[in-house]
Amino acid sequence: MNDRSHILVVDDEKRIRTMLSRYLTDEGYRVSEASGGEEMRAALDRDRVDLVLLDLVMPGEDGLSLARQIRQRSEIPIIMLTGKGELIDRVVGLEAGADDYIHKPFHLREVLARIRTVMRRTRTPPPAPPTQPAPAAAAPGETLVFEGWRFDLVRRELRRADGELVPLTAGEFDLLRVFTRNPNRVLDRDQLMTLVKGRDWAAFDRAIDTQVVRLRKKIEPDPQNPQLIKTVRGAGYIFAAAVTGGS
Repeated sequence: MNDRSHILVVDDEKRIRTMLSRYLTDEGYRVSEASGGEEMRAALDRDRVDLVLLDLVMPGEDGLSLARQIRQRSEIPIIMLTGKGELIDRVVGLEAGADDYIHKPFHLREVLARIRTVMRRTRTPPPAPPTQPAPAAAAPGETLVFEGWRFDLVRRELRRADGELVPLTAGEFDLLRVFTRNPNRVLDRDQLMTLVKGRDWAAFDRAIDTQVVRLRKKIEPDPQNPQLIKTVRGAGYIFAAAVTGGS
């Protein structure tokens, strides 16, 4: 990586930390290690971190607790390392804020592929220069309106009814664009992954579910009881809102 992205490996097993650190350093990343919550928080306070590899099962503060702590302070991508294979553990990890998960034992090339995918998917596009003049008015189809929200597809901006800007990652923007272009239509994961173009989505990493959870936190008054992005059990998701302004 030319930009020397910084990865923080959080695992109580020194052998795993050392193995990941050496491999990722050889691949061009800058890597820091933490054996638990205290060292993790110190590393996050000390330097910019671009992605966290976080073990799920650790003594003391476990990975779920630490993932929630990370989410309270930033949108840093998180990949959970877990030896558990049960669906409930994976779902809870995603709901805690993880972007992906990898089962132990893992292949180092898989870890590298997942890191690259998650970092591409969650990278936020740079804001427009402040000196750039704004157009007098949006052309038809460029700004979509739903439930008081204004979603500008050209400027890639989402604003509340009072005009407050709500930042979106690239993945969140792409997903919301698909939902607002297909309101009140049930979309399964395969359809969503097909419609979200230009991103590296993989069915096995539950990327869509992760983005839905994060998007709900930004646009739903109560993310635990969503009214805009609703789950249709056994079928997928539906954007249950009237959308105007689209072509």
